[in-house]
Amino acid sequence: MENEFPETKYQETKEKRQGNKKMAIEIVREYLKKWNADSRILEFPVSSATVELAAQAVGCEPARIAKTLSFLVGDHAILIVAAGDAKIDNPKYKGIFHTKAKMLSADQVTDLIGHAVGGVCPFGVKEGVEVYLDESLRRFETVFPAAGSSNSAIEVTMEQLEQYSGSTNWIDVCKGWQEAL
Repeated sequence: MENEFPETKYQETKEKRQGNKKMAIEIVREYLKKWNADSRILEFPVSSATVELAAQAVGCEPARIAKTLSFLVGDHAILIVAAGDAKIDNPKYKGIFHTKAKMLSADQVTDLIGHAVGGVCPFGVKEGVEVYLDESLRRFETVFPAAGSSNSAIEVTMEQLEQYSGSTNWIDVCKGWQEAL
């Protein structure tokens, strides 16, 4: 009996995620058509999958990258969009969500949110996913969240971010960014 090599399983999972990334940017593009914002998506010839890479691709300070973090609260997924220089403050998070912060695994992100890690954004997500915006973003006129792929972004104002994301609320669950003020 032949054993399946772990690399084979890893490659299949990687291919599944890459396929979802390609589809996710099209889902985001279609979703943003409601506001005629689909043509504003920026696509880069380089990766923008991390805050640092996105800042380099866009040409802005890392703090202005709106990273979208995914968590499990009870049995459903939530997204928190925060500034690139902010970190989750566990006591603040627990104070709002009444549970410890538990980030989704890469597979859970793809399955529950609809975008793959590196391209997670608050636009065109699966139904039932609640989106929250962190106060760390309010210090900027515009920010750059991803747009569904690991080489895309869109520049939005806070008002546009609220509208396009369908956010539930502004919350204060991050630390580390106030020192930059």
